[in-house]
Amino acid sequence: MNGLTGTGKLIRLILRRDRVLMPLWVLFIGLVPISYVASINELFPTAAARQQYADASAHNAGFVALYGRLFGSSLAELVAWRAGFIPIVIGLLSILTVIRHTRTEEEAGRRELLGATVVGRHAPLGAALIATFGANLVLGGLLAVGMIGQGLPTAGSLTFGLEFTAIGWMFAAIGAVAAQLTSGAGSARGTAITALGATYVFRIVGDISGMSNGPLAWMTWLSPIGWVQRMRPYRDDVIWPVALAAGLTIVLVVAAVALSGRRDVGAGLLPPRLGPASASPRLRTPLALSWRLHRGLLAGWVAGFAALGVVLGYLAADIGDLVHDAPEMEDVFARLGGASGLIDSYLAGLMGFFGLIAGAYAIQATLKMRDEETSGRAEPVLGTAVGRLRWVASHFVFSLLGPAATLAAAGLAMGLTHGLNTGNVGREVPRVLAGALVQLPAVWVLAGTAILIFGLLPRFAAASWGALVICLVFGLVGSALGLDQWVLDISPFTHLPHLPGGEVAATPVLWLLVVAVGLAGVGLAALRRRDIPTA
Repeated sequence: MNGLTGTGKLIRLILRRDRVLMPLWVLFIGLVPISYVASINELFPTAAARQQYADASAHNAGFVALYGRLFGSSLAELVAWRAGFIPIVIGLLSILTVIRHTRTEEEAGRRELLGATVVGRHAPLGAALIATFGANLVLGGLLAVGMIGQGLPTAGSLTFGLEFTAIGWMFAAIGAVAAQLTSGAGSARGTAITALGATYVFRIVGDISGMSNGPLAWMTWLSPIGWVQRMRPYRDDVIWPVALAAGLTIVLVVAAVALSGRRDVGAGLLPPRLGPASASPRLRTPLALSWRLHRGLLAGWVAGFAALGVVLGYLAADIGDLVHDAPEMEDVFARLGGASGLIDSYLAGLMGFFGLIAGAYAIQATLKMRDEETSGRAEPVLGTAVGRLRWVASHFVFSLLGPAATLAAAGLAMGLTHGLNTGNVGREVPRVLAGALVQLPAVWVLAGTAILIFGLLPRFAAASWGALVICLVFGLVGSALGLDQWVLDISPFTHLPHLPGGEVAATPVLWLLVVAVGLAGVGLAALRRRDIPTA
């Protein structure tokens, strides 16, 4: 039996388990750039208007940080540039998919059961990588076909699709290496996501420095994201960066296979930090134990939100400078409220984005209970005097208060840095913080959805991520796709006030809170009536 025996069957198993989730994220990412064609064409219908917008945006640090550098003004080039943040999403989803089907399987004990059958040692890793590579390849093909269908040049569309495929492959390989280093899925995700964040920061620093031929422009080449963005679809259609991406992918896959062969199933190469022989008295309650399990994840999310808040808040003033840098586009910017309106729209849009990402944290924290159940750690706790509702409450509190902490960190950091830039900290901090915290009712609806599925259909708990994908699709491309308002209203984020700058309405916020409580209540009632554990 060779090391890859049974890989084909495991690929079919992965595709069966992800038959809902994987097509959702592939379709979502494929639709987002396609929707940009109509929105950009509507805002800038003429070549002259697009040229003016490109001239202003190419030298705007805020836009360069978010999307990368812009080198052209055609409709196709603006679409490709506007999609510059999507590689982060592709990288994140590729990382999570690979780790879910490798390290998470080991942590739950299912990998060991598979190892007792006719399955090679490297088959689970190979199956996870091949399935994720295939999903990214389908995504690239969907993007290329979609762009060609919008009337954009064929060569550039193929390059555009190849760019997104390459970024997904590289970060899938990074996730595979991270899965070999640690003994827990949470630690593996943290390691890989940290690498993703570092590449994004390198790209930002290098691109902003490169705007003025600064000394740090070389840092872009430390980032795989920077590599693929140098392909410049619809302008140069450079293919050679794909060789760099392919080389890195091959090196990382070989490294992951080699590392996998050097460790025991269920263990990681990095030794786990051993705890004390006897538990601290502080761990005598379920809430204290949950804090011990969630604190690392919560600290990482809070730190990440705060860091992004500092960077994006600092760049808010540059967004407002567009009005002064491009006076010939006065009509377009007037529709957005001028400089102050443009900045408020930027901040409110970022708050909405932070809200969606906080929803991901809420789902992840809620599904920690499912991990505890499938790994067998919940049963000993419930075998004591701890009741089910008390155990659930000890975890669910982090699903509710964790997003509040992350959004507060982002709002405070963004408001403070923007306030320091404008010289009015006292005004900006409350406004931006309110824009962050108003996202919480929608985030809690996602947490309630996760607890509902966990209570009713525990085997399909991962389908909770589908609710987040739906919110992302409706929030980012729903209007551009011409969806009816009642369809857009399915997303709880549609009902939130757009702060700062928008009108405050308490009624939709209260209704969202009622929906969140109702979903969680039904889930808890179902949990009390089902068996634990449910495999």
